[in-house]
Amino acid sequence: MPPQTSFTFALNPGQQKALFDHLRQGNYRPVPMDHTRIAVDTENCRIALYKSGKCLIQGKGAADFVTFFLEPLILRKAELGYEDLLAPDAAAAHMGIDESGKGDFFGPLVVVAAYVDPPLVARMREMDVKDSKRITSDRKALSLGRDLRRLLGRRFSTVKIGPEAYNRLYHRMRNVNSILAWAHARAIENLLEAVPDCPRAVSDQFGSKQQVERALLKNGRRITLEQRHRAESDIAVAAASVIARDLFLRALIDLGKTYDHEFPKGASAAVRDAAAELVRRRGPGTLLKTAKTHFKTADAVLQAAGSDRAALGPAGQATSRIRKPR
Repeated sequence: MPPQTSFTFALNPGQQKALFDHLRQGNYRPVPMDHTRIAVDTENCRIALYKSGKCLIQGKGAADFVTFFLEPLILRKAELGYEDLLAPDAAAAHMGIDESGKGDFFGPLVVVAAYVDPPLVARMREMDVKDSKRITSDRKALSLGRDLRRLLGRRFSTVKIGPEAYNRLYHRMRNVNSILAWAHARAIENLLEAVPDCPRAVSDQFGSKQQVERALLKNGRRITLEQRHRAESDIAVAAASVIARDLFLRALIDLGKTYDHEFPKGASAAVRDAAAELVRRRGPGTLLKTAKTHFKTADAVLQAAGSDRAALGPAGQATSRIRKPR
């Protein structure tokens, strides 16, 4: 595996000052770079400290600079080179599964399975792949998700359950975890067609592992299924979460074009206002095509629009036992 030659770190103000002072006083060659507080060259790498607080180290000597200077003296923690020692399975061949849209009133539920092996893990670390919940910019999620899909090619699979199909499934299953178990199992099965020798699958602990195992077909039952709390620390799960968020956001954009309407994320007051306006413009039945109607949000929206659940028909009658979606 080729050594990693590019690293990015977000530094707090104290770390920025310490690095700035060192680079200014040390034996480095200053180089002009836009938007940086300071940028310097060594014999085999470049270090750039941006005004945003981001530090970028690039070059064949980048790993040594991070390991022997940045981590012990600036970051005050040791991570580079220790990931695989502390978690030897982290870079081994496996798949991660995660979803997006579960807590969003509008849009689909998107479940993604993503495969990794040592070369892919090395590339994803260079790309700074992390759980989508830690990516605060939709633009960044869309960009990184696109790049990951290009990197993986056929080595990821997607199960996208649009609002109409989701509402029918919920009407039949009456449980979000049952829908998730079914979708996770399908994503695993689909990905195994591209990587049939993948030995294990990692996902977050959202319910009974047996639910997923029962939903797996013949091929999937040969794989070892691991459910963990905070599974997003696994890079395959993190990659799946980013791709899932990317595809969810693109689905919201497509809904907006179809209905000439804004579809906000989440289940906030802004979402309720947008949904009520949509119902007033298009009628209550539009919720079945655009939203997850078991959310309690649907009751508030219908009431605000002067309607009720009876207008949604059977698929809109089921309501969640959880008042606030997670």
